[in-house]
Amino acid sequence: MMKRPTTLDDYIELVEQAIFEVEELRFSVEFDEEFMEGALNFVDILEQQLTDLLTSLKEERYEFGNEDLPFMEFVKHQSNFLLPFKGLLNLINNTHRKGLDTVEE
Repeated sequence: MMKRPTTLDDYIELVEQAIFEVEELRFSVEFDEEFMEGALNFVDILEQQLTDLLTSLKEERYEFGNEDLPFMEFVKHQSNFLLPFKGLLNLINNTHRKGLDTVEE
């Protein structure tokens, strides 16, 4: 299991990785629409919400919260087959809810 990031820069990197994964998913959908049809329902909104999250992080107006990020509403209903980076999205959401992982030395 992946651990929550310890710095804001690491959190930003996770969100950037998720955006890259969404772009890859979009290519898969465009390549094989019939096979990946289920992803058409959420790929655009997922990309938009991750981009908004990244923007708020980079503009330093992001706030951690005790509720799920909006995209989790449909992410939790997707299979790992259709959304192979679901674990990454769960980690981003977990970090949003619990904050950065402050490791006690």
